[in-house]
Amino acid sequence: MGKLPGSLAGRLLDLLYPPVCPFCGKLSSEGICAACRKKIICVSEPRCMHCGKPLRDETQEYCQTCARRRSAIDQGRGLWLHADPVSGAVYRFKYKNKRSWGRIFAGELARQYGGQIRDWGIDEIIPIPLHASRKRQRGFNQSEVIARELSDLTGIPCRTDVLFRIRKTVPQKKLGPDGRAANLQGAFAVSRRWDACGKALLIDDIYTTGATVEKAAKMLKKAGCRNVYFLTISIGQGL
Repeated sequence: MGKLPGSLAGRLLDLLYPPVCPFCGKLSSEGICAACRKKIICVSEPRCMHCGKPLRDETQEYCQTCARRRSAIDQGRGLWLHADPVSGAVYRFKYKNKRSWGRIFAGELARQYGGQIRDWGIDEIIPIPLHASRKRQRGFNQSEVIARELSDLTGIPCRTDVLFRIRKTVPQKKLGPDGRAANLQGAFAVSRRWDACGKALLIDDIYTTGATVEKAAKMLKKAGCRNVYFLTISIGQGL
């Protein structure tokens, strides 16, 4: 049987998993309930011109990390600040098999950044991959779930056959900034069969130091991609 259209698949998911707010767990046909929408912190100005981290000082143009780093990323944005209740929802999405929430998160990305995606001129959407063993253990790749849903909403192809994690790494959250970069050395590879697109959009769940998307972007550009951007569900505070 062929793949179900996104809209039909979505309706079937609604029957199997009645829509609930990912932040409070209450039934909500709107996805995010009105009460929780008031609690989440959407990222707005002032923010880093490069990675999109929110900044405390409106006179700053870049966060400290982007100001001192030569980046393979052309630009990126995060949807919400990585603080409660967002951080808890992202954790449950990843580790408590709440994959149906990917539709909600992708919908919010499309609503907030649909215009930005068009301005960037994205050709392909590429999720940050998990190592095969970790994907088997978890049952799914949360970034891939979001990327596929965003692809359905935007009409931009989602490519899961391009970027691969070939080395199992320690979870980034357990490491400091320097350790995160070292941890990802040799972690990614790009398929030799890929006919590199001009502009790629990386999708991940969380952006903190940016080490993961930086390594992925570097590999995509090495393979011939001209511009690489990213979007994430949550993002850390800039300094």
